Amino acid sequence: MKLINWSKQMDVPSVIRRRLADLGVEQRDLATAAQVTESYISQLLTRKKAPPAPNRTDIYDKLEPFLGLPAGELSKLAELQRQEALQRQLGESLAPLFKEVRALILSKCSPDNETDIRTIFEKQPFGELERLVTQKLLEVVKNIAKEELGNESWLRQVAQLSHRSYEQMRVLVLEFLDTDIFNLSVEHGIAFLDPLIESWGIDLATFGMDIVLNRRLASEPVKKFAFVEWEDDAPFDLEPGLTEFLQDTSLSGDASEEEVAFLRQLRFKGKRPTPLYYYRALQNLRDPLHFRTP
Repeated sequence: MKLINWSKQMDVPSVIRRRLADLGVEQRDLATAAQVTESYISQLLTRKKAPPAPNRTDIYDKLEPFLGLPAGELSKLAELQRQEALQRQLGESLAPLFKEVRALILSKCSPDNETDIRTIFEKQPFGELERLVTQKLLEVVKNIAKEELGNESWLRQVAQLSHRSYEQMRVLVLEFLDTDIFNLSVEHGIAFLDPLIESWGIDLATFGMDIVLNRRLASEPVKKFAFVEWEDDAPFDLEPGLTEFLQDTSLSGDASEEEVAFLRQLRFKGKRPTPLYYYRALQNLRDPLHFRTP
């Protein structure tokens, strides 16, 4: 199958609409093929929802064969569209958590230091501690959701807990995998954080975290995180651009420890890379086209 050369003005919604027209099929047929709701497809085509990140969803694997598109064609276009949108958003202020999401997170806090945690949250609205806790909880739950995306039994179980249909839950998972701590909605909190997280605790001296998960929905019931100090053979100052990249969770929110370690090792002479450089380096590192199979 030949690759299709779309015009520069084409984006994911316009390509899908054109293919639907060429094939003479309806939105509801596409929704059935992708195992999502017709409402989700409608919002995607009217640009009320951004196309999901290709590395976090299986929806393009379902859309491309149905639309007669080469494998990976639509997902590449989606990645370009998302990168352009991200560049436009850089520098814009981001809104903090919904109060209901904060209340949900605090309700899961271990009673050992709940009072201290609540006091810090109230004194520093969406401060460093609240962002750290929220980011780690979100990472854990998103990893589970990503692993179970193709598990119909798991999705139906979570859907039942939140009184949704299977198709509605698939749509919600796709949206949830694209969210970050600045855009975590009440709906996402109720659908995922609430049923999956039993409790969490943090040591305010070491910032080590324990997260207890619902045994029925998670293969590993307890997650432990800690900050570890080690001696580097060649210590060096962290690049300012990398520091900004790591602090901006809209860019680095889903970066793994191994990926961050790789970015830390990059060296530059006479140039100071920007946060966007590290974001692109991360995407390049994840792209299988850039590596050969040993």
